[in-house]
Amino acid sequence: MEARRRALLVALAVLALAAAAEGYNITKILAAYPEYSQFNKLLTQTRLAQDINKRRTITVLVVANGDMGSLAGGGRTLQTIRHMLQIHVLVDYYGGKKLHQLAHGVTACSSMFQESGAAPGMSGYVNITQHRGGKVTFTAEDAEDSAPSSAFVKSVKEIPYDLAVLQISKVLASPEAEAPVAAPAPVNITELLSKKYCKSFAGLLAADADAYSTINATKDNGLTLFCPVDSAVASFMPKYKNLTAKGRTAILLYHAVPDYYSLQLLTSNSGKVSTLATSNVAKKDYSFDVEKDGETAELDTKVNSASVTYTIKDDDPLAVYAISKFLQPKELYKIAKDIAPAPAPEGPKKKKTTKKKPSAAASPSDDDDDDDSAADSPDDSSSDDATADKDGAAPSAVAGWVTAAVAVASALALAA
Repeated sequence: MEARRRALLVALAVLALAAAAEGYNITKILAAYPEYSQFNKLLTQTRLAQDINKRRTITVLVVANGDMGSLAGGGRTLQTIRHMLQIHVLVDYYGGKKLHQLAHGVTACSSMFQESGAAPGMSGYVNITQHRGGKVTFTAEDAEDSAPSSAFVKSVKEIPYDLAVLQISKVLASPEAEAPVAAPAPVNITELLSKKYCKSFAGLLAADADAYSTINATKDNGLTLFCPVDSAVASFMPKYKNLTAKGRTAILLYHAVPDYYSLQLLTSNSGKVSTLATSNVAKKDYSFDVEKDGETAELDTKVNSASVTYTIKDDDPLAVYAISKFLQPKELYKIAKDIAPAPAPEGPKKKKTTKKKPSAAASPSDDDDDDDSAADSPDDSSSDDATADKDGAAPSAVAGWVTAAVAVASALALAA
């Protein structure tokens, strides 16, 4: 009986790990609760939602629409609002049960505001206090003595021991988080690219009103732009000219990711990323994979790959990187086939042999990585249409469940 119990505990632990591997989406979680719609909207506008989704072991202190107070007021820049929201995101797990089991009845927890580096001293910490009768309150470390604390209302969502979403009674008062932050200086994308290694790519963007306006409208809310160097654009131009107008717009947007990624984030968070083409071209995936390549990053489209060769700008919310090749999406070009293994050495030739005609696959052009098949029009229906999850769910999540199922079966067999 004891062996069976231990086996079941091991199996349940594996299942929990597999479930955690699937991750969570704070925006989708809060979307199920209309009473937090304003708080949820600000998480999206400030891009803090994306940072939360990348984390594990975190607690989000949400506020109902009627209690938004200083967060609802106008006149603040998005960066200031982001700081005010960051003080509401604790970098530890505090479910409802843990809140009522605090050692000595009080603790201090660091917030994402503290981790951002913008909070001096202890101002990014939040004090959690358990009072008599079970009441729990939250107070920012730098709050004035006269500022009222915010009380725990209820637990909204818990994924032990990764994510806790708790409702509190009012916005946390923090003078440092509320301090005005100037809006980022305006950036001219084409001018920025022209001064570095991407003058040709800048010219393509300037000539495409749809692509330019989409990228320009995104840059202040989080954008990572990959620009092919001039030599890469020159070698790709014959194919670019062969695209339809919609295809040209799509392939330019394919080089822009609607999120800010420092080079460190690119190399440490390898995996699939969606692009501006993903959300602007109907029924198409337009994603690519990011992989670590030594100290830099490699972008793999399944048709070709390119390496990040130079950082042009890396200043949140905008990152611009020069890359070695023009990215070719699988939605417009045929996926590169694996190279066939070399044939076995032939024996002595017979006197009478029949020569076979060379196949199309043996064409010398196949050896050229930049000389892929002709582009398909993005207006045409294609078997390459994307069916991948645009939220970035990876096949590893499914593999985690399979692993967990096997573990359960093994554990039960051992316990029998």
